[in-house]
Amino acid sequence: MKPIVTTPNPALSTPAKSVTSFDRRLAILIRDMKATIRASKNPKGVGLAAPQIGEPWRVFITRPTEQSEIRVFINPEIIAKSDELTDGVPERENKLEGCLSIPKIWGRVKRAKRITVGYQDEKGNPHKESFTGFLATIIQHETDHINGVLFVQQVLAQKGKLYQAAKDEEGKEILEEVTIS
Repeated sequence: MKPIVTTPNPALSTPAKSVTSFDRRLAILIRDMKATIRASKNPKGVGLAAPQIGEPWRVFITRPTEQSEIRVFINPEIIAKSDELTDGVPERENKLEGCLSIPKIWGRVKRAKRITVGYQDEKGNPHKESFTGFLATIIQHETDHINGVLFVQQVLAQKGKLYQAAKDEEGKEILEEVTIS
């Protein structure tokens, strides 16, 4: 397991490098990423990009639910996107996106409802696959990470609002709007 890098660490805003060697070092990176996402608790991670553990490689993993198999995407590229957008995170009640590297901050991001991704597996074999729903949102979020883009930048570019976790008078967790000047 590796510690998760948080903002404003420059690893999060630097585009990652393509993987060219499918070797033992890559296997160790993937093992560490899987251990890190399994250990994330509050919030539970649904995706993790290599830059989030300080590694500059175009690798991310996804796990939409705790029961889901962890999927590995190496050198992913979104090669097609639907024109139809989500209104925040599909299959989620509050529609807000968050990030392990930006703790306790949330925002609504409109993303393509359907994407097609070209990527390599752990052995370097090429794949092309289409995704919809929550998994499509996760993949777009993680692809942004390896391109040096954070979800808060997407929220602000879309003129959306950011929220932070807070507690009300009774100690119950609530979300309150963050104002950025």
